[in-house]
Amino acid sequence: MGNPMDPNNNFKSLSDLIEGEAEFVPLLSQEDEDRINAEKIPDSLPILPLRNTVLFPGVVIPLTVGRDKSINLIREAYQGNKTIGVVAQRDAKIENPKPEDLHEVGTVAQIMKLLHMPDGSNTAIIQGKKRFKIEEIVQEKPYFAAQVSEYDSPKSVERDKKFYALIDSIKDLSNQIIKLSPNIPSEASVAIKSIESPVFLINFVASNLNTEIFEKQKLLEISDINERANLVLSLLTKELQMLELKNQIQDKVKTDIDKQQRNYLLNQQLKTIQEELGESPSQQETDELKKKAEKKKWSKEVKETFDKELAKLERMNPAAVEYSIQLNYLNVLVDLPWNEYTEDNFDIKKAEEVLDQDHYGLEKVKERIVEYLAVLKLKGDMRSPILCLMGPPGVGKTSLGKSVAKAVGRNYIRMSLGGLRDEAEIRGHRKTYIGAMPGRIIQSIRRAKSANPVFVLDEIDKVIGGNINGDPASALLEVLDPEQNKSFYDNFLETEFDLSKVMFIATANTLNTVHPALRDRMEVINISGYLVEEKIEIARRHLVPKQLREHGVKQNQLTFTKKLLDKLIDDYTRESGVRMLDKYLAKIIRNKARYIVTNDSYKKSVDEEDLKKILGPPRYQQERDTTHLVPGVAVGLAWTAVGGEILFVEASLSKGKGNLSMTGNLGDVMKESATIAFEYLKSHSGILEIDPDTFSKWNVHIHIPEGATPKDGPSAGITIFTALASLFTQRKVKAKLAMTGEITLRGKVLPVGGIKEKILAARRAKAKNIIMSEDNEKDLEDIKPEYLEGLHFHYVNQMIDVIDLALTSEKVKEPLKVDK
Repeated sequence: MGNPMDPNNNFKSLSDLIEGEAEFVPLLSQEDEDRINAEKIPDSLPILPLRNTVLFPGVVIPLTVGRDKSINLIREAYQGNKTIGVVAQRDAKIENPKPEDLHEVGTVAQIMKLLHMPDGSNTAIIQGKKRFKIEEIVQEKPYFAAQVSEYDSPKSVERDKKFYALIDSIKDLSNQIIKLSPNIPSEASVAIKSIESPVFLINFVASNLNTEIFEKQKLLEISDINERANLVLSLLTKELQMLELKNQIQDKVKTDIDKQQRNYLLNQQLKTIQEELGESPSQQETDELKKKAEKKKWSKEVKETFDKELAKLERMNPAAVEYSIQLNYLNVLVDLPWNEYTEDNFDIKKAEEVLDQDHYGLEKVKERIVEYLAVLKLKGDMRSPILCLMGPPGVGKTSLGKSVAKAVGRNYIRMSLGGLRDEAEIRGHRKTYIGAMPGRIIQSIRRAKSANPVFVLDEIDKVIGGNINGDPASALLEVLDPEQNKSFYDNFLETEFDLSKVMFIATANTLNTVHPALRDRMEVINISGYLVEEKIEIARRHLVPKQLREHGVKQNQLTFTKKLLDKLIDDYTRESGVRMLDKYLAKIIRNKARYIVTNDSYKKSVDEEDLKKILGPPRYQQERDTTHLVPGVAVGLAWTAVGGEILFVEASLSKGKGNLSMTGNLGDVMKESATIAFEYLKSHSGILEIDPDTFSKWNVHIHIPEGATPKDGPSAGITIFTALASLFTQRKVKAKLAMTGEITLRGKVLPVGGIKEKILAARRAKAKNIIMSEDNEKDLEDIKPEYLEGLHFHYVNQMIDVIDLALTSEKVKEPLKVDK
């Protein structure tokens, strides 16, 4: 039995529960038991899976919840009726259990208290009520929920002499175990004697048994109280025998020990146990290491290091602290895949099919992988490329790594670098430190089980460098340098490991925050956003089937037309990738799943009415029209980390002394562009037939909407100039027109970056004409022709040329007389 009286058991950690430690269980009176038996259980319950512990009716236990699903469930239930269903997992090793990984019989529990511990964890105090049986799992996210039924109705216990004798035997054996166990105080026997209810006594003892989880589950599932009591008695007898054997072993080594010998007490006990078993665990460990080492293909230097460290291990006392450190080091050494490579798939056509099947578009990346395979097939040996996929969120950068591994036939490993701030995370700690371990690079290679995996370094632009813990970005230089990574040095290994055959694929949203030297070592491939047509195809081929599969909905139960997907993308998402589209599809399918489960009538084909009902009114409709009937409003194109966006520049006049003011959370560069545009307009007022004295009579206010969003950069120069020219001439800006370009005081229009993203933004806004610098014409060569379909490009070199292209000769209705 565990220790039911130990106050430290009030708040056990989850690891303690996993190891089967007992919990403190307050006593239950007969009145409380009768009240619990009279309660009815709900038809459906949220289900909390437990690892290596079983909750019995009437018993109170603390649970430290660590999994995200469990935390969400506990918090939501605690704010509601505080009633949940608790079910044990079949296999405690499974981190994210599926419905089939749960036992069918569990216990209804009441959350009595939710505590936030000083270490940041959440501990829930729960009390078992009644047993239930899971009929059907109806929900898996954000946590499990199930239709349940009462497992058995309360039965009156036949209180004959045989039954009372059985209960007395359970009490007697429990008291004997308490007396023999040095970890349980004698006061625990008082708790056993104070229990009046026979049923609660059985549940109380069963909960604290030091036995396997499947045996506790078996006890929970037994309906007959006499049968359950007999099994508890059998398990108590087994535990008592084990405890007596343990005490015999301890008595065997309790000789006359002086003060110097007391330090070896634990080691003597261990030796006695080894004599009983007939073998030494430390010898087993060294034999196992030698057996693994025989199969290794490591170099002569590594073998010498291993033999030297193994000899050192054999000389160590197994009870010494250094023994476990040395054993851990040798285990890492033999687990690493030294010169162990998977065979690459040289079938180029098959590799292309796999890449096309998993991802739509992304031709540059696919082409680069196929090129690598072709050269590798010709040469037979080649250093793997180090690629960096740079683009906005949601375009498939991370998932592409898995597809590449599948196409090439290599193992796949992913390492997230977001928020990494410690150099030791890359290079590892020296093994002289307590708790030392290899860096995450070597750990990942160890998990990959091959020395040539596809290794995805996710979010490389989020690495935090240059702090008190070193610079992890600088540590990555060796990893990603083809000339250096063939002899990568990890502080824990203290020997070199060859990373030259690893295919590194880094991902980033922007390269601005990436170390320049690190950027220089990678082959950067820009991945721009998708067209609406591409998003529709991605949704049809990948997103919809994936979400239907994840929600358990068959394809013939729910369909999405191309027209509906077009409406969803256009009215509800404004993004370069498809992440938000994926979330909205999941939301629609969840809504429909409710009707499928309840057999209510519903429309199998999702229509616009469903979009409004489920997602609300369209989010993006107004202020996206590029046609304006008022003067002083022009549409620019901007690049952001999440793709291209259109930018409205608004200008207005008010009586004054020629002051220029700017609003809209503008950066210094954009403010300078506005000043240049205004000054150029003043100096060339004659060309536009504007009276020079006009500028001293009116104040000009320039505003760029969405003031909460910071804006900067020079690319809005010609847009601001166009807005100001329209304002002072009162001429209309042409409809369906967008523009981008930097300006100078000499009147030059300079090229800008992010052209593809900006063109996609213009297409989304239904623009037809785009004005840009003539130096940007070369950037269109890298853009697929279908991206440019329906767009007319106008290339300019001088600012004054923009006016003829952007403004109509017609003045606006009721123009302002600015020359008066």
